[in-house]
Amino acid sequence: MGAEPETERLKEIGSRLARSSLSLTRYIATAGPGLTVALFLLILHYFPPPFVGSISNLVFDTYQRAYPRPYEDAGVRVVDIDDESIRRLGQWPWPRTDVVRLTDALTDAGAAAIAFDIVFSEPDRTSPARAVELLRQNPEARGDYAEIAAMTDHDELLGQAMGRGPTVTGYFLTEEANTARPAEHAGVAVSGTPPLGVLREYNGAIVSMPVIGNRASGAGSVSLDAGRDDIIRAVPLIANLDGQIVPSLSLEALRVAQGAGAVLVRSSDGSGEFGGGPVTTVLAVKTGDLQVPTTDVGELWMHYTAPHPERIVPAWRILQGDLPEAEMRRLFEGQIVFIGTGAIGLRDIRSTPTQAGELGVVIHAQAAEQMIVGKFLSRPDWAPGAERMLMVVLCLLIALSAPALGALRGGVLAILALGGVLGGSWFAFRNSGLLLEPIFPALGVVSVYIAITAVSFYREERARSHIHNAFDRYLSPELVDRIARDPGQLELGGEVRQMTVLFSDVRGFSRISERFGPQELIRFLINLLTPMTDVLLARKATIDKYIGDAVLAFWNAPLDDPEHERNAAYAALEMLETLKRLNTDSAGDPAWPGQVAIGIGLNTGPCCVGNMGSRQRLSYSLIGDTVNLASRLESLTKAYSVNILIGEDLAARLSDFALLELDLIRVVGRDAPERIFALMGPPEMSPDPAFVETGARMAAILEAYRSRDWGGTEAALETLRATGTLPGLEGVAAVYATRVADFRLNPPSDDWDGISQALEK
Repeated sequence: MGAEPETERLKEIGSRLARSSLSLTRYIATAGPGLTVALFLLILHYFPPPFVGSISNLVFDTYQRAYPRPYEDAGVRVVDIDDESIRRLGQWPWPRTDVVRLTDALTDAGAAAIAFDIVFSEPDRTSPARAVELLRQNPEARGDYAEIAAMTDHDELLGQAMGRGPTVTGYFLTEEANTARPAEHAGVAVSGTPPLGVLREYNGAIVSMPVIGNRASGAGSVSLDAGRDDIIRAVPLIANLDGQIVPSLSLEALRVAQGAGAVLVRSSDGSGEFGGGPVTTVLAVKTGDLQVPTTDVGELWMHYTAPHPERIVPAWRILQGDLPEAEMRRLFEGQIVFIGTGAIGLRDIRSTPTQAGELGVVIHAQAAEQMIVGKFLSRPDWAPGAERMLMVVLCLLIALSAPALGALRGGVLAILALGGVLGGSWFAFRNSGLLLEPIFPALGVVSVYIAITAVSFYREERARSHIHNAFDRYLSPELVDRIARDPGQLELGGEVRQMTVLFSDVRGFSRISERFGPQELIRFLINLLTPMTDVLLARKATIDKYIGDAVLAFWNAPLDDPEHERNAAYAALEMLETLKRLNTDSAGDPAWPGQVAIGIGLNTGPCCVGNMGSRQRLSYSLIGDTVNLASRLESLTKAYSVNILIGEDLAARLSDFALLELDLIRVVGRDAPERIFALMGPPEMSPDPAFVETGARMAAILEAYRSRDWGGTEAALETLRATGTLPGLEGVAAVYATRVADFRLNPPSDDWDGISQALEK
């Protein structure tokens, strides 16, 4: 006989283990496809196919169109040799004397730098000596034109003009080898190992004639490298010309404008830098006071502005004197001026993320603007690792959560995750200029969810439907959902969670019970508790139980509620407002016992919550010191004659609500004292002058009382009772008045610490 119970117990244990093993097997079978997809995407992230980069570019292009860089006048202008300039001044190339006049006009206007997105690589055909040669070839020529031939060459005149102003000539870089090299005006210094291996390598150049280029203040590359789709998203600031680092036109213009020395390139293995890879890359370039972060290959990620006509001045307006001297100084004094050709047939037209056809000279100008205002886009070196980690985390989250959540809520989770990825990427771009790629994390969320849903939909939905049909009429919807997700929760046991607990009780319910018969009393409780329950449920509470006129409710179980403290506080305040309305609407109703009052105790802290009771009957409830203290606080509302009392842990989490500290008290059944607060109103009440004044008066009472200053306490109590104090603290004042009177007769011991002792539960 004695062996039978032991045998039965072993059978029960075996049955539970079998059910647990079966549940785990089903869970793994459902999550498995999602985990497989996650692994595949992880491998794909390490070896991305070309189309992934194209999609990423499209995403970042969309960001730029949605939020172009706000235009700021950074002291950069563009002089455009446009169609009207060609119509007025003749076909291009113009005589160098026109370029001289343009250069001198800008120099005289006080330009800080004049950068040419033009290469003067061939002699001017209109120079006097060359013109004389043409004249002499004319059969009708009647002279040797010696005086004309002796005139200064136009290229020399332009060289002189270059020397008079802060000019920067441009040059093209080519992959075809030649011996032409731009003039060296300041050079490039490197902090660390020269990063030649990562820079675009060129073997030749097309440069301005030495008579022009050697007299300028600087020289920079005008070459712009577009991607496979011919869209310029980044501008190279430095390049590798046959083993020598050379600057771009925009970078050199900034150097000349500042009167700076050499351009400084900071390499990944430079002083103070750690964690560089086996290949030396570029971290930043510096010229004068400006330090510019770059990509690994020395490029500046461009963040283009919307078209801004005020940035551009047509060349004809300068050359034909359309602009008076004062206007010239207003436009160009202290400015970095880029000169380029925008006329039809001459156009250096490039595609950007924001414009299908943008002038190349404007791209150089915008690069200079970005470097001046310090508004950079960057793709930090930690971005790929962070994106990979985010993808893995989200894939695991969806793969491990979706089987338990079901198709609908799993879909909501996937949508939220997808929205978070896209929103986070956009937020990083919009607020910090970070280029964080959302493609793989977003693809992971969608792919894993689809894979899991396809496998689990039929089996999980069928099981959930069966459980709902069996239990919907007996348990709350939240518990039914939890049981549907995990039938093992029907077992006894609980979990420890951070929760907020509410106790509510009707004041003077015994007297009400004496007045009403059983049926009337039940009707009164229904009329009272129904709207109170509506308030609690609307604020995401779980109703634990009704104990006659009392209500026990809690938050953050069975469902997570990150705002459980605030929801509980709002619920308590709304219960008082609801009761006020019920008292008004039910005036004169024989089923309503006059002015009904309630007391509410709120507390937050760890609780054990779960299915409790016996094996025959379960009850989803909670236990713990947090619950006991909430009950004691509700009881104390009678002693202090306030409506809502809360504990100090909850008060710390509701710092913006209208709270008043009332006492430091040791409740029955607890050794540790508790600082208690009255919840007077929502956050909107906190700045109210009457509340602020009341808080100051209450603080004065506590300070005097805890300092044993009985006279000061009595004076502060009189102030509290004065006009302008919020109603509802009369009982508190009476409590302290009684204590002070008692202490005058029976002073506290020397070790008294201001803690009061509650005498009742």
